Amino acid sequence: MTGFAMKTATKAKSAKPGKKAPARPVPAKKPKGSPVKGLPVKKLPVAPPGLDFGEFEALRRQLDLSLDELTVRLGLSRATIDRRKTAGRLTKDESDKVVRFARLLGHAAHLVGSLDEARRWLKTPQKDLGGVVPLDRAQSEAGVREVENLLGQIARGVAS
Repeated sequence: MTGFAMKTATKAKSAKPGKKAPARPVPAKKPKGSPVKGLPVKKLPVAPPGLDFGEFEALRRQLDLSLDELTVRLGLSRATIDRRKTAGRLTKDESDKVVRFARLLGHAAHLVGSLDEARRWLKTPQKDLGGVVPLDRAQSEAGVREVENLLGQIARGVAS
């Protein structure tokens, strides 16, 4: 046996049968409060799990889409929207989709100068998106980035 193995074996044999091994030390609890000494801890209000259903309705009106059109473009079912309307609140994922479309509408309106022109652009097939309607491409975060990139190119005069 090597020296280390011999010492380990000796220690294991020296323990008395029926006697518990000493408890492992418990790490000290971290103190509550700011991680930086002297700075106060600011408690943030807890946000509800999703947007109020009224935000869905406001987006629908701003995009000038029917309830069914917006529901399909957001990748939701009519039954889901009916349940959310009754509950008065969207889930976090549904809220993310609403915010994604609202962000696109705001970006387009800023670029083209009016809400009407932004609506028209977002609902019209764009050759730089392979002939796809921007709102249809925006059903995923990656699709939103693609539409936003196109809007950025238009703003810089790179795309038509």
